Formats: sequence, structure tokens, C-alpha cells
Amino acid sequence: MKNFKFSTLLMIPVLAVLAACGGGGGGSSTATPTLQSITISSSDNATTIAIGAAAKQLIATGRYSDGSSKALASTGGLVWGPSNSTVLQVSTSGTVTGKLVGTDTITATQDSVVGKLAITVTAPWGSVVAGGYQTIARKADGNLYSWGENIKGQLGDSTTINRSAPVLVSGGGTSWKQVALGDQFAVAIRTDGTLWAWGYNQDGQLGDGTQINRTAPTQIGKDKDWNLVAAGKAHALAVKTSGALYAWGRNDRGQLGDGTTVNRTAPLKIGILFWSAISAGETHTMAIQRDTNDLYGWGGNTYGQVGNLLKVDVPAPVKIGTLKWTSLSAGAFHTTAITNSGTLYAWGQNTYGQLGNNGSLDLTSPAQIGTDSNWSQIAAGTQHTLGLRNDGTLWSWGANTEGQLGTGGTDVVTPQQVGTGNNWKSVAAGKAHSFGLKTDDTLWGWGRNQEGQLGNGQTAAYAPIPVNVPN
Repeated sequence: MKNFKFSTLLMIPVLAVLAACGGGGGGSSTATPTLQSITISSSDNATTIAIGAAAKQLIATGRYSDGSSKALASTGGLVWGPSNSTVLQVSTSGTVTGKLVGTDTITATQDSVVGKLAITVTAPWGSVVAGGYQTIARKADGNLYSWGENIKGQLGDSTTINRSAPVLVSGGGTSWKQVALGDQFAVAIRTDGTLWAWGYNQDGQLGDGTQINRTAPTQIGKDKDWNLVAAGKAHALAVKTSGALYAWGRNDRGQLGDGTTVNRTAPLKIGILFWSAISAGETHTMAIQRDTNDLYGWGGNTYGQVGNLLKVDVPAPVKIGTLKWTSLSAGAFHTTAITNSGTLYAWGQNTYGQLGNNGSLDLTSPAQIGTDSNWSQIAAGTQHTLGLRNDGTLWSWGANTEGQLGTGGTDVVTPQQVGTGNNWKSVAAGKAHSFGLKTDDTLWGWGRNQEGQLGNGQTAAYAPIPVNVPN
């Protein structure tokens, strides 16, 4: 028998165990996967966000060297950027909001790997006003855009060129809060409370103490406590934060309410009452008293548009009836208003059925239109009227010779629904064109378009049904 050393016998099972366990370098080892790339996506798969919209959640997905992928988070070292963008605001958790119109690139960084996604910030339409043959709308970023007739500089773009598509109103700085359009001029308030005007100024309607036309916004005085503005054919009014009322411009029919028929080229305080709403027609003015919700009217009254049962001009504010009111709109020679209970009233000229009472006779005092009590907003033009109900439906009545009713039909003397939509949130009426803003912030216009006042880049004579104005 051959002799074996004891140490050699011990090694045989040890080596067998090592081999079974993969020892000795003969097997493969599992290395930790490394991050190779990062992809950024959004919760709604869109690469745009509107100013004022809810924050958008971004998602960073990492892809690894072993082919796997997983969502990344700040708890694992993910860092979102940029931190100092003027266009976007990005949180540490990857939510993003729009700050300024433009495009910036979002980054997501982890382990020195960077993912990128370009996000564009847009400003949706926020409000719209129509007057004469022009239109002005405010976007969510506070900028004003205008289009239509511009022969007196009423678009405020520093030119006198008509525009068939929106152009930016001149003047940087603080954004705009509210704007009102007269026949060929505009008056507006910036968010800092200052008052501005531009356009035609023959009757001092710009309020700058001159009769010089202005093609760009010109500041009126130095006060910074203006709150509301309204514009008629050639006169303007403004309410301060205190509720005090001021007026200026043409006053041949007593439309300023100062008890005279003298034109004013600068704002003049009117009476001692405080006001919550004002609206101006061609030669008359209507307002709601702030503390009582009473209605007052003054100025030209040829058709009974002041509503005091007469057809004689009224040079100073006079109370109209005993009802309580929430909103109103003065057309050229008629007036419409909504009571606290949501009922609709109208009075004044009715030649074209613009009062909506199924007749054509002028009315010298407020008359209820129909029996419904769900009216939320009203807009009176020259010969037509628009109204919104609480359910978001749009209605129109009066003259339709240039498609201003938006129904595609003829004149009507009672409210008729425009289309079948129920997502309208505001309306505006000009001389023979109309505008509406939907709840999705899209802007629509219809009616006369010979001056480009519909803003869709065309100058067709008119549009009988609503057409979209691109953002």
C-alpha cells in the first residue's frame, strides 16, 4: 500500500468545497449597474405650460448599464435645475411652473449624468374688450395685444397701421390690470395702479390735458390708486380704489356727470358717491353705487337709455328705480343690466331688437327680459347684445347685418343661443363685432372684419360664426 501524507488528504475536500462555491476564480461575479442616461418626461406628456396654470410634475427616468430603468428622485441624489431661470420655476421634487413667456431647458442630474427637456411657457388669453372697429385682449402674463382699425393710433403699437392679427401694445414695465375701449381710443390701468390712455384725443378723451392723438400708452397724472376704467364714444371714466369716480372727455350731452356740458381734458371728480361698476355708451353713462347696489345714469337720453322714464338729457347722476344690481353694460344708445337675483333688464333704443323683449319700441325704464334668473354677464354693442348664463351658454340678439350675433342667421328680437357650447366665461361687444373667451382660455371672434378686428389674420368682410384667434 502506498503511503499518503496527512496534509494532502485534507486538501482534497477543501478544494472540492471551494470549487462548488465558485471559488478559485473559475466563475463570474455580479457588478453594481451604473447609471447611463436620464430621460425627462411630464405627467401630461406635454412640453408646454401656461402662465398661471397648475404646476406640472416632471418625471426623471434613469437607464442603467444592465438595461434596467427606474424612476429617480431627490432622495436618491437627483438634482433638478436650473435654479435661476427667468422663464421657469422648478422645485426640488421636479414640479415646474411658468414665470415668463419663453423657452428654457430643464435638467435632471444624478451621478454626473444629465438629462434635458426643453419647456415652453405660454401666456393664454385672460380677458378681452371690443370697441369701435378694434379689439384689445390681455394675456395671463399681463401684456396687452391689439388688432383692427388703427387710424388714430388706438391700437397703441406706436403706429397708425391697421392690424389683422394681434400686436403687442407698446410700453414695457409693469403689466396691465384692466383696459377699456372707446370708439377710437383706449384707457387702461397697470397693476401698479397708474392710469394710461392712447388713440384719438380730439375731445380730450385721453385725459392728458391735451387734444393730441397718442399712438402709444401715455400716463395720465401720477396717481397710483386707480381701480376701474370705462370708455364711451369720446368720453372716459375711472374709479379709484376708494370708490371715488372721475370723468373726462366729451361732455356735450352731460355724459361726464358734472352737471355741465363742458368738455374736460383731464380727470375731474364726479360727486361724492362711491361706485363698484361703471359703463359708458356713446353719449350716456351708467354706474352701480358701491354701498347700496343702486343703479344711476346720466348723459344723452334721446332713446331713454338713461332709464329715468324720460327722453331728456341728464347732466348729473340720477337714481334709476329701486332694484339692486350686480353688473351692467351700456351700448351705443341702449343699456342692459343684471339684478342681484340674476334677472336681465334692458332699456333705451330698440330699433333692431337689441333689448331682447320681442319688440322694436324704445323703452325709457328698465324692463325685464324673459323670466330666467340665471344671467351672469352682459355686453351691449351698437345695435346688438350678448349675454352669458350661469351654465356657460352664450346668447345674442339684435342686429345681425354683419354677423355680430354669431348665429349665422338673421336679426332676432329675443335671446338666441350661439352654438351649443357651455364653456363660455366672458363676452365683449364692439360696434358690429363680438368676442368671447372660453373656459379653456381660447379666444373667439365673429362679426365685422373689414378692419381686421377679428384678429385671425384675415380681412374677410365678416365672420357669421365664431372664429378662433391663435394664442
